[in-house]
Amino acid sequence: MATVMIKSDRINLDESFGLIGRLRLRLRETLRGKTEACDLALACLLARGHLLIEDPPGLGKTTLAKGLAALVGGRFARIQCTPDLLPTDITGFTLYNQQTRSFEFRAGPVFADVLLADEINRATPRTQSALLEAMAERQVTIDDDCHLLARGFFVVATQNPLEHLGTYPLPEAQLDRFAMRLSIGAPDRATELELLQEARGRDRGDDAPDAVIDQPALERLQETTAGLLVNDAVAGYLVDVGRTCRELRDGTGGPSPRGLLIWQRVAQAWAVIQGRDHVTPDDVRHVAGPVLGVRLELSPAESDRLVAAALDRVPVPLGGRRG
Repeated sequence: MATVMIKSDRINLDESFGLIGRLRLRLRETLRGKTEACDLALACLLARGHLLIEDPPGLGKTTLAKGLAALVGGRFARIQCTPDLLPTDITGFTLYNQQTRSFEFRAGPVFADVLLADEINRATPRTQSALLEAMAERQVTIDDDCHLLARGFFVVATQNPLEHLGTYPLPEAQLDRFAMRLSIGAPDRATELELLQEARGRDRGDDAPDAVIDQPALERLQETTAGLLVNDAVAGYLVDVGRTCRELRDGTGGPSPRGLLIWQRVAQAWAVIQGRDHVTPDDVRHVAGPVLGVRLELSPAESDRLVAAALDRVPVPLGGRRG
């Protein structure tokens, strides 16, 4: 299915909702039967966050990352994390050129628009830390030289929740660099049958969607998302739920102020995906699990229960509802 790519000089604010709707539809076509995961991943991208996916192999993590990169006209790179992976394998290195008698910088895969760090917890802490500056500042420092990354630099990292032998759990400082944690899960029976039928006689491995927008246009959409209205009642509700999470953890964990800022950005992104020009308490509640789950240092099931308890304790502001 051919798609006309929209470039930044053709976008105005009135077209943003329709354009995001097209991205949403095409991403759902790329990863079949997983509408919620696709919408949350798109919200993470619009919020300028990074995404952590915990799932067994073969459920579509790479498909999702490559699909996002293709739809926004970005360059995709993939790192297979292993214990012998070095920081320079991610960031790049400086090499002396004997012909020119000068040092030349060879960029690593981090200089992409969308980077997939597969099984990130199999890399050593030293190598994991190479991503910290890149994810937080969208830059890397090599030999005292600062190299800027793409403004829309987006990391999709994966972990296998079933295998822990030979892994290095992500420290809290690195987990806080992710906007949310997702689990895609297996598709339903009808979707699996459809995938099998389409695979007969052809290889779908190289299929990728056509670009819908370019990178400058994505930046415009991200700016639109960041400017979405969040009134004081909704902001207060978000803060109160975050503080309640800390209380339920006896002050030993929970969202930091930076985590609350990320939560607000993701709620704005979820609202704009739903076609609204403002954030409601329901938007805050809908993304609470994925955003807070990565910050509670608990298993997915335990974090879901704690977030649900915090949401039950804090009254929903009637003044925050609109439209």
